[in-house]
Amino acid sequence: MPTRASSSWFARPVSHWVGPRVLAALVLALCLGLTYGAWRNADDASEQQVQADFDFRVRELVNNIVGRMQTYIQVLHGVQGLYASSQEVTRREFHAYLAAQQVDRHFPGIHGIGYLPLLSGAALARHEAGVRADGYPGYAVRPHGQRDWHAPITYLEPLSESNLLAFGYDIGSEPVRRAALEQARDTGQAAMTGKIHLVQDGGSAQAHGFLVVLPVYDNGLLHGSVAQRRAALRAWVFAPFRMGDLMVGVGGESARQLDLEIYDGAQLSEAALMYDSLPGALSSAASDSLVSRQAISIAGHAWTLRVRTMPGFDGELLARPRLVAWTGLLASIVLALATWLLAAGRARAQAALARSSELTGQLEQGQASVLAMAEAAQRSQAMLRSILDSTIDGILVDNIDGRIFTSNRRFRDLWQVPDALDWQADGAALVRHVESQLEQAAPFLGARTHAPHGHRERRDVLHLRDGRVVEQYVRSMQLGNEQARLWTFRDISERSQMERREHTRRQVLEMLATGAPLERVLESVVLSVQADHPAMLCSILLLDESRHRLVLGAAPSLPAFFNLSSHGHDLDTLQGVHGIAAQALRDGLRVIVGDLHTVADAQETMELAWRAQLQSCWAEPVRGGSGKLLGVLMAYHRQPTLPGAAHLARLSEAAHLAGMAIEQAQVALALRAGEARFRSLYDHAPVALWEQDWSAVRAALDALEQAGVRDLGAHFQASPDALRQLADLVRIIDANGAALAQVRANEDDQRRGALSLAQNFDDSALPRFGDALLALAGGAHLFECESSFVRLDGAARQNELSLLVMPGHADSLDFVMVSSLDITERKRMNAELLQLATTDFLTGLPNRRHFMASLENEHARLQRELASCASVLMLDIDHFKRVNDEYGHAVGDAVLRHLGALMCQALRKVDVPGRVGGEEFAILLPGTDLAAAAVFAERLRRRVAESSLTIDGGIVITITVSIGMAAMAGTDADCDAVLARADEALYRAKRGGRNRIEQNDGGGDGVLSKFMAQ
Repeated sequence: MPTRASSSWFARPVSHWVGPRVLAALVLALCLGLTYGAWRNADDASEQQVQADFDFRVRELVNNIVGRMQTYIQVLHGVQGLYASSQEVTRREFHAYLAAQQVDRHFPGIHGIGYLPLLSGAALARHEAGVRADGYPGYAVRPHGQRDWHAPITYLEPLSESNLLAFGYDIGSEPVRRAALEQARDTGQAAMTGKIHLVQDGGSAQAHGFLVVLPVYDNGLLHGSVAQRRAALRAWVFAPFRMGDLMVGVGGESARQLDLEIYDGAQLSEAALMYDSLPGALSSAASDSLVSRQAISIAGHAWTLRVRTMPGFDGELLARPRLVAWTGLLASIVLALATWLLAAGRARAQAALARSSELTGQLEQGQASVLAMAEAAQRSQAMLRSILDSTIDGILVDNIDGRIFTSNRRFRDLWQVPDALDWQADGAALVRHVESQLEQAAPFLGARTHAPHGHRERRDVLHLRDGRVVEQYVRSMQLGNEQARLWTFRDISERSQMERREHTRRQVLEMLATGAPLERVLESVVLSVQADHPAMLCSILLLDESRHRLVLGAAPSLPAFFNLSSHGHDLDTLQGVHGIAAQALRDGLRVIVGDLHTVADAQETMELAWRAQLQSCWAEPVRGGSGKLLGVLMAYHRQPTLPGAAHLARLSEAAHLAGMAIEQAQVALALRAGEARFRSLYDHAPVALWEQDWSAVRAALDALEQAGVRDLGAHFQASPDALRQLADLVRIIDANGAALAQVRANEDDQRRGALSLAQNFDDSALPRFGDALLALAGGAHLFECESSFVRLDGAARQNELSLLVMPGHADSLDFVMVSSLDITERKRMNAELLQLATTDFLTGLPNRRHFMASLENEHARLQRELASCASVLMLDIDHFKRVNDEYGHAVGDAVLRHLGALMCQALRKVDVPGRVGGEEFAILLPGTDLAAAAVFAERLRRRVAESSLTIDGGIVITITVSIGMAAMAGTDADCDAVLARADEALYRAKRGGRNRIEQNDGGGDGVLSKFMAQ
């Protein structure tokens, strides 16, 4: 054998490696040179693009600033036009105009727009007086002092807290501002001040701003020349600007990496700096290489802008040269490495020739290894057969021509392949055997005809005649040089049944939950059974209410004549195939007839079955939850067939679902009938009923509690508007006929939402609504109160309410039933009865009963407050019998009414008068001692004596009264004691000559005055 060449590269002479290394070095040097040139070109192009981008952004920034200022000056021209179109613009008109403009919203940076009238020194006092009279009592022009002319800020909108600081400030008092006013006056154009601190900022040294002013001339005067303009000047309109607010967003996204500095004038000095977008340390980081200095003129005033770039401005553009350099460097290294590898590969090829002899020896050794592998393959084949026979899936391997290579034991058991069948020699016989066990052989035959190719697979579900379900997978595979198919079969009968049962159950429950008709639910049950067993035809027959007749529930696939032959017939009259259903219902047991030809008298009684092409029949009773028979589930086949375990389980489950559906339908029917009866009672109830939703009010109360409001009652008293807002949240869901009639509404008003809580609680009754709300929110289920409401015709009425929270709705308050009773007439009648019971019909004064009740209340008060006092007066008309005898009782009644009116005129609100007899009257004076009561009694006696009454015929009647007084004390046994003392004093006054006052203080003579009638 030849000597084995060394495979180590490093063992070869150095001269062998000189060629590949030198070549790789040359390629690397060339590529690096090209990379450097590309990098230089990219770097120059990036710098040019950075400069162009910077110049464009600077121009865009300058244009934005100039454009924004021109827009703001145009706003001032609009205000100037307002004054040009009117001889006088009031403060209200000025406010209305600028409010419509919404300057603070649409024009950021403007601190306000104001009006500066031109005032001489003599007119200053009159100007201040006029503004103070206009509603600003503290207005004064400042700074104080006499000047040739003044320009105070008179109007300034919006009049915010900061603008109030500038209200009344004389702009002409400050040189920079005064220069702008004079420039605008002489040029007739807008003028801008230099750098200033706005008065609105309160002297803040950090905020800089400026003013733009426009002159307002007298339209009746010429203003073509400077002299004419000075003579025609009436005022100025102006706008203050704060630089920081003005520059917000002016550059947009393109200015984020720029440092903008604005200087007043042409000098870049710290004193002239008005704005710096990046102040302090941020500004120091700006670039000194990309700098632009721009001079602009706005409203006749010069600004200088310095724009510099911030770090990262040119990041993307400058990254391109680095990318070119790194890409070129990597490419150079890769090309050099590839060159080295190619050169080295040539050297290795030469070494491969030396190794060929070595491989020859290895081949001889491999022949011995093959023999050992053959033995191992035999052992592996036996192991594979054992594994195949142990799998839970049936496996079959054949080719596209149908020749069968192998199958496992599970396949033969699954398809019940007889031992006598030579399936390996006759593949067509095995296919016919499998086909005979299928209800529908199309999926199995289709998989044989259209086998998948490549790595794809085909899945089918096969239904066997005995009720089993088999899942079939077909995959393409390569066996040596021949294309083959791998068939996998798995019995999924149990899983399929569970899935179908769950799907059918869920579908039926969903239909029941949505209120689907019973016919649709039963039809769904029947179709689900037929979908699981395509060779089966099903129907559901129900017992009617008498439980003696059958009615058709669902039979979507059976002929119409067949269905009609059982619908509505008595159980005892049904024969033939329908007699099987009647038998199942009578016995309550399942009936299975595998072949209808075996039934006695089949030819005579099974004519309907033959016409419908039915050969077998199964009947499954349908029961309710309590076991009550509701109907029967019928299953028919066109071939004689006996059911398997899967069929019976499926029919039992379908019968159970049908029973659920029938019971649910019966419950729903009863519920609808109950709802109809309740609705009828609700609509025809004699009491007004309202169904209301207070859930939004409940949510609002929860929000108040979360906001920290603990005492809702105190909150509603402090904020009545909050109670009004809660009342607006109540929704009227429904109202019966009595409620609509009570508020003069109809069903159209109810449909279009014309009803509201005002038909239960009007604005004056909102406190009652608050009481009800607190009670119901606190957990009460019932609240009763009296309220007032407004009918839809505008009439105010009174009602009596009962609010009931329906059970289960106490937390949400979304179902509140309100009953309402109109008590307006009852309240009116009660008031009239109360007036009749407490008022003297002739004089209108309280009668004796009412007066005595007031006297008892006052006596009880004196018993509680011993330091208090009260007095009682008894009055009697002198010689009243003579008036009745001379002029008649009608005149006597007029005299009584006259005295009652005089008494009412002299009384306080707390005093209580009363008619206690024919011509006797009494007066209770709470809080009055005898001295004060004597003064009151004397004044009343004199008023009566000095007044007169003119009756028909011109006769003048003058009367006098005698008065008896007594003090009321808490130590009296009862209130009759003070009346007795006052009555005794009255009779003393009568006996003493009348027209006089006497008091009973428990002592001697108590005469206070004596005025005898003339």
